[in-house]
Amino acid sequence: MKRIMITGALGQIGSELTTKLRTIYGADNVLATDIRATNDESGPFNVLDVTDGQKMHDLAKDFEADTIMHMAALLSATAEEKPLLAWNLNMGGLVNALEAARELDMQFFTPSSIGAFGPSTPKKNTPQDTLQRPTTMYGVNKVSGELLCDYYFQKFGLDTRGVRFPGLISYVAPPGGGTTDYAVDIYYKAVEQKSYESFIAKGTYMDMMYMPDALQAIVDLMEADASRLEHRNAFNVTAMSFDPEQIAASIQKHIPDFNMTYRVDPVRQAIADSWPDSIDASVAQKEWGFKAQYDLDAMTADMLEKLKKKFMHA
Repeated sequence: MKRIMITGALGQIGSELTTKLRTIYGADNVLATDIRATNDESGPFNVLDVTDGQKMHDLAKDFEADTIMHMAALLSATAEEKPLLAWNLNMGGLVNALEAARELDMQFFTPSSIGAFGPSTPKKNTPQDTLQRPTTMYGVNKVSGELLCDYYFQKFGLDTRGVRFPGLISYVAPPGGGTTDYAVDIYYKAVEQKSYESFIAKGTYMDMMYMPDALQAIVDLMEADASRLEHRNAFNVTAMSFDPEQIAASIQKHIPDFNMTYRVDPVRQAIADSWPDSIDASVAQKEWGFKAQYDLDAMTADMLEKLKKKFMHA
C-alpha cells in the first residue's frame, strides 16, 4: 500500500482509519471520500456517492491509487429500517468499488461482520468456515459481499482481502446505528450522566473489539504476504465477548455510582440474538498473525480516560 483511497471515510471506522493510514503512509498518500463534505484539511478529500461507479473510478485513477478500502455502508439497525436502500447502497457500492479495483489493478479491502452469521450458526467459538444464513438485510449484504470478493479473486485475480469485525468500540466516533452500539453509548453516558438505559437485554453476549485493535488488524492483513493467505476475505477477528452486566461492572471499577437499567429494543435484540456469543479467530492468527491487545478492562480504562478529556475540551 502506497496510495490509498478510502470510501466512507467519515464513518465509524473510516474516520479513524484515515488518520492511522495518513500517519503510516503520509497524509498526501491517503485520499478520503464520503457522501458528505468535511472541514478536515489533514489530507486530500473528495465528496463521493459510492453508487456513482464512474466517479469512483475517475477519482481513484486521478489519484493514482494502488489500494481501495471500501468502508461505506449502512449498519445493521438502520439497514433493517430501510432494507431496499441498504441493498442498493451496500451491494451497489461494493460492486462499484470492486470494478474500480479490477479496472485499475488495485489491492482491495472491505470489512464484513459477525452480522454475516445467523441463528443456525454455531453460537459459541464460531469457526471461520461455517453455516451462514443471516436473517437481517445487513447480514444478507455481508454474506453476499464475502462471496463477491471471493469471486473477484478467483475470476479476475483481484487481490481482495477482508475481516469479519465484531462490534467496534471507539471514543472518537459517536454511535452510528449498529446493534453493538450500546457498548459505545454506555461509555458516553457513564461519563456524562453516570447512568445508562440498555436496549440490549441482560445476559446477551456479543463479540467486541476496541478500535485501535481493529485498525491494526486492517493494516496487518493488507501488508501480509499473499502467499500465506489460504482464506482472503472475511477472516474472523475478535478481542472479547461480554454481556451488558459485565461492561457495566467494568465501568463501576472506575465510576462506582454508575447505574444501568434496561429497556430492550425488540428489533436490535432480535438481531443480537441471531449473532454468535463468541467467535474463533485462530485462522487469522495462523495466516497473518492477528492478535488483539485490549481486553474489556483495558479498553474500559482507556475509553473513560479519553472520553473525560474529550468532554473537558468540548
